[in-house]
Amino acid sequence: MRAFWIVLDSAGIGKAPDAAQFGDEGSNTWKTCFDSGNLNIPNMQKLGIYHIDGMGYGDHSKAACGCYGRLYEKSLGKDTTIGHWEMAGVISPKPFPVYPNGFPREVLDEFEKQTGRKVLCNQPYSGTEVIRDYGREHMQTGALIVYTSADSVFQIAAHEDVVPVETLYEYCKIARKILIGDHAVARVIARPFVGEYPNFTRTDRRHDFSLVPPKSTVLEQLKSAGKDVIGVGKIYDIFAGQGITETTPNHGNKINMEKVFEIQKEDFDGLCFINLVDFDMNFGHRRDIAGYTNALNEFDEMLGIFLENMREDDVLFITADHGCDPAYKGTDHTRESVPLLGYCRKWKAGVNIGTRQTYADIAATVAQLFPINYTGDGISFVDMLT
Repeated sequence: MRAFWIVLDSAGIGKAPDAAQFGDEGSNTWKTCFDSGNLNIPNMQKLGIYHIDGMGYGDHSKAACGCYGRLYEKSLGKDTTIGHWEMAGVISPKPFPVYPNGFPREVLDEFEKQTGRKVLCNQPYSGTEVIRDYGREHMQTGALIVYTSADSVFQIAAHEDVVPVETLYEYCKIARKILIGDHAVARVIARPFVGEYPNFTRTDRRHDFSLVPPKSTVLEQLKSAGKDVIGVGKIYDIFAGQGITETTPNHGNKINMEKVFEIQKEDFDGLCFINLVDFDMNFGHRRDIAGYTNALNEFDEMLGIFLENMREDDVLFITADHGCDPAYKGTDHTRESVPLLGYCRKWKAGVNIGTRQTYADIAATVAQLFPINYTGDGISFVDMLT
């Protein structure tokens, strides 16, 4: 059996019941794109995207060929790591630490001591603006640009001519070992860049160093059962490699999906788990409505190819890990519910799985499909589909 699980990173659908607690009331990533008037997603529309509870817009006059539903997040966070952990069966009752005023001196002192390099910036910053504002000083001094965001992240930017990428990765590993206990941020992120001032550009050699999930995920349980678990994009990084049997690093939505098309030609027994980060990284955080909308349109075209390549027994799930409304205030993720689309030629068509109380229902469903012994959170909805 082969299952494909695609995460449209940050493609939330609004109306999270606790959005106000996160300062995100009224945010709705998908509707922002729809309201632009340029959203054209016929394949997701066929699967049932506009039939999902609470959408309230879009053409849902035709019956859906897939299953569809809305997922609420139970974990107390709205970042990539917490979202993916929850959909893999691990609910996080506490948020990761964040640093709106920068990291404490004791953390930076130890980091400077172990790397032998000074630190620049140390405050929340846009990734593109921080290299514009600090890139020249970094190149002159060799000091590392350390910054954060509204997310629980410790980001290190360095020019590839000043700090080779592999060395930057080693610095990130040092930071990861320092950032434990009360300072256990969700991710340490390498942010290499190239170019000359003022035209610096970030490269796709970014690498995330995440915390190890606190307990076994459905990925680890699939692997223990002898199944293949193939990660495409950031999946390996998000789960710190736990439960992954094969990986392809992130190279953007288009190349990642082209890799998926190659995997569709292979005979494997297990899960192919795909993260498409461009929605979030390139358009959501940059509050680029046109870019986000176009990225959804481009994915939908690739989805058409994927659907044509599906085998009779193949299973597909499409979901998201949080929101990042490109029309909302600030540049942070937004607390939203997320869509769930599913398809298999052998399933009943047009099944509304309703509004689910946790992303972990996906993990429980995947586990039952194979089937494997599953010890995570969530409730399977397989019986509604077969």
